[in-house]
Amino acid sequence: MKRKTKYYTNTKLFVILLAAMLLCYFSKFKERQYNIEEIFSEEQSEPPKIALTFDDGPSIYTEDLSEGLKERKVKASFFLLGMNIEGNEKAVKKLQEDGHLLANHSYHHVQLNKLPTSEACQEILKTNNRIFEITGNYPMYVRPPFGEWSDQLDCGVEMIPIFWTIDSLDWKIQNTEKIVKKILDEVEEGDIILMHDGYKTSVEAAFRIVDELQKDGYEFVTADQMIME
Repeated sequence: MKRKTKYYTNTKLFVILLAAMLLCYFSKFKERQYNIEEIFSEEQSEPPKIALTFDDGPSIYTEDLSEGLKERKVKASFFLLGMNIEGNEKAVKKLQEDGHLLANHSYHHVQLNKLPTSEACQEILKTNNRIFEITGNYPMYVRPPFGEWSDQLDCGVEMIPIFWTIDSLDWKIQNTEKIVKKILDEVEEGDIILMHDGYKTSVEAAFRIVDELQKDGYEFVTADQMIME
């Protein structure tokens, strides 16, 4: 009789212990499942990103463009022409102060891969030096004019090319409404939009585009952030 009682006692203790272990396991599983769902939810809630870029500046419109973007809490990317920096140093400084990415677009807007290496490097280095003299930061990104670039070009400094996925054709259209429509019809998450800051219509269109896309939940980032994603 004592053996039977002992057997039942041991069985009861085993069942209790097993139940406790299962309860602990499922409790941790539920907590882990909750954490995974929470992480997934956070990833899903991350806003779609887009990059707004401007070539050929600075110009008489650059400071107003930078100020308007600042009011909208937007950082953009400006690919500067060396020859246009002369006399527009104040605009370049404002771009830096407002937190935009400053990058290289050659000195004379020439097709770099059609030039002798020495001339192509001079186009890049001369523009880099002018930006550095004004901002204290040496550019590491370049947008080659016409989108033509040679990976074999070695100028002694590393230059990372950044291209685009949407060409606004703003320089050709020069109509605010049409520029806005073209971009909004084509835009998708992850796009890099090509614009120019040398036209009033482009500046007006840029503000409209930002306003509309921010309403749709888009977050604007600089082009270097986009290519590093």
